[in-house]
Formats: sequence, C-alpha cells, structure tokens
Amino acid sequence: MSMFQATELNERNKRKEKLFRLLFGGMTILLIVPVVVIVATLIARGGPALSWDFFFTAPSNGMTEGGVFPALVGTLWIVAVALIASVPLGVAAALYLSEYAPDNWLTRLINLAIINLAGVPSIVHALFGVGAFVLFFRFGTSILAASLTLAIMTLPVVIVSTRESLQAVPRAFREACWSMGATRWQAIWNVVLPNSISGILTGVILEVSRTVGETAPIMFTGAAFFLPFLPESVFDQTMALSLHLFVISTQVPGVPEHLPYGVALTLMGIVVVLNSASIAFRAYLRGKKKW
Repeated sequence: MSMFQATELNERNKRKEKLFRLLFGGMTILLIVPVVVIVATLIARGGPALSWDFFFTAPSNGMTEGGVFPALVGTLWIVAVALIASVPLGVAAALYLSEYAPDNWLTRLINLAIINLAGVPSIVHALFGVGAFVLFFRFGTSILAASLTLAIMTLPVVIVSTRESLQAVPRAFREACWSMGATRWQAIWNVVLPNSISGILTGVILEVSRTVGETAPIMFTGAAFFLPFLPESVFDQTMALSLHLFVISTQVPGVPEHLPYGVALTLMGIVVVLNSASIAFRAYLRGKKKW
C-alpha cells in the first residue's frame, strides 16, 4: 500500500465534508429562493404600474389612481434626516466605548442597554417618539419627529457596526502614532477612522434598509394619510411610501391590483439604489486600504 493512499479516516472525512457542503448549499438556496420569488412577483405584478407619471404625480381619485411623488419625496426626507441625526451620534458613542471608556460596570451596562434597545419592537419606539418628540419637545407630527424616532430605533445598528470596525483596526497602528508623539485623538482622526470607514458604512447600509421600510414609528409621529403637496421644512408632515403602501393595501377600496405592487416595487428600488451606492463607496474605500 502506498504511503500516500487515502485511509478510511480520510474517506470518512471527505464524505462528511461533502455532506456539510450539500447541507450549507441547500440552506443557501432556501434563503435565496424566497427572495427571488418575491422580487419576481413584484416585477410581474408591479411592473405595469411603473411609468413617468407614476413617479412624478400625486395620488388622485381617492388614492386609487395617480402616482407616488409626494410619498417618494417624503421618504427621502425622512431617511436623510434620520441619517443626519443618528450617524454622527452613533459614531461618537462607538468611538467613546471603543477608544476611551474603561472596562467597568458602567460601560458594560451601556453595552447591555444598546443590545436591549436593538430588540425593542418598533411600535414601542413609535409611542416613545410620540411622547418625547411630538409632545415633550413640541415638534408636532412632523418629519423631524418621525426621523428622530427612526434615528433612536436604528442607533444600535450604527453603534455596534462602528465599534466592531474600530476594534478591527490593529492596535499597532495606534501605538505607532503614539510613539511619534501623536495624541489619542490625532491617532483616531488620522489613522483609526479612515481605516474603519468601510465598516461604518455597513451600519449605514443596514440603517437605510430598516428606515425606509418602517411604518409604525412614522405613522404616529410624522407621516400623513394623504398630502398632495411636498414638505417645505422638517416641521411639516409628509407622505411616506411605507405608510402609503399600507393605506392603499388595507384602507382604500377599489384600488387596482397593480398599484400596491408598484408602490412596493418602488420602495424596494429605493433600498436597492441607496444600498448599492453605499456598497460601491465602501468597496472604493476598501480598495484604498494599505493593510
């Protein structure tokens, strides 16, 4: 027998490897198939609704006709303000927890609170937004109140992803800066943050995906059932695609079948476009890394 001939143990390990490869491949297919079916269904049923007028006109005839322009613009307003409110705050919190905070009971309590905040149902965030932003701060039902509610809801995503990306930067980078006489903040600003920006963008991508599709928080804090005009400031109410989809699917009789699917396809398209832009920018920044 050759010394390089496979033994019974080798053959058994190969069979196990093939079995697990088939198992994991099957699980991947089970995840992909529903997505493909959903996308194909939306395209087949919602495609006929898409047109120039659909994107650039307001709903009409009791919301059974017309387009989604006010809801489309309102969704972009809400997402943009939510990102402006949550990303700087989330990055700052992650910087403190990762670079400055000592490992004690207080920071462990803060980390536990962040984890718990991520698991709070969206309807609870909606009630918090009503109490805090609509009533206490007197923002009223507005884009600002809705966006701040969504910002609080998605803040854990930004904090966790940013903290993980910061901790992935080798400590040797920081020590090299310190040995050259740089302060802690100079090392963070010039070395740590530029090398962790791609991970921060991952959190932004996840936040955009969740923010665009949320209905309950904005329903109570800023989104309107029907407004045929565009908002002029963050203190105005606005329509939103997620609430508009809910309304025409459940509250308005006589809506053509293709219309809700067209709104859903538009909503999904916004998520794809925004995420694709973020992913492309992240890939560009990763390509500039030196390590």
